[in-house]
Amino acid sequence: MKKSIAVLLSTLVVTSALATNDGWQPLWDGTSLAGWHVIGKGDWKVESGAIHGTHAKGDSEFGHLVSDRTYGDFTVRLKFKCLSGNSGFYFRIEETGFSGVSGFQAEIDPTKDVGGLYETNGRQWVSQPTPEQVATWFKPGEWNEMTVSARGGHIVVHINGKKSAELLDDPGRREGRLALQLHGDHDGNVWFKDIEILKP
Repeated sequence: MKKSIAVLLSTLVVTSALATNDGWQPLWDGTSLAGWHVIGKGDWKVESGAIHGTHAKGDSEFGHLVSDRTYGDFTVRLKFKCLSGNSGFYFRIEETGFSGVSGFQAEIDPTKDVGGLYETNGRQWVSQPTPEQVATWFKPGEWNEMTVSARGGHIVVHINGKKSAELLDDPGRREGRLALQLHGDHDGNVWFKDIEILKP
C-alpha cells in the first residue's frame, strides 16, 4: 500500500512538472555571456544573476550584446531594469548601420517611450506611446517584464502584461539576430534577466 502511494505521488509530481513545462526555453544560461557577442562600446557583465550593461556618457559609439543565432518567428519574454541611459530589446536585426545594428527595437528607457517600437536605420518610430500610456504599464526604477511576439508581420509588445504596441501586417524583415542595447552618448545603466524564448 505504501509503495502504491509512493508511486502515485511520484507520478503526480512528474505530471505536474510536465504541465508547467509550457515550451519556454532560456536564451541566456544565467552565469555567462555564452551564445552572445559584444559589438561597439560599453561594458556587459553578469552580476547578481542578471546581465548588467553600462556605458559612458562621453562615448558616442553605441554598444550591443548580440545573439549568435538568428531567429524568425518567436515570442521572447525578459525582465529589465533601466536606471539611466536609453536601451532596448532588438529583434530581427542585421549588424550594419551607424549604430552597429539595423532593425526593430522594443524601447527601454528610465522614464519615457517604454514599450514602443522603433526601427533603427529605417522608419524610426513606428509605434510611439504617449507619456500617459507609458505611466499605465511601466514601473520606473524597478524590474519590469517585457514580452515581444513576432509572427510574420504581426508584432506585439507587452509591458507588465499590458499591450504597449502592435503591428498587424508589418512589411519589415522576417528574420535576424536579437540584441540588447546601450545607447551612444548616454550614461547607461541597465539590467536584464530571465530571458526566455517560445518558438513556433
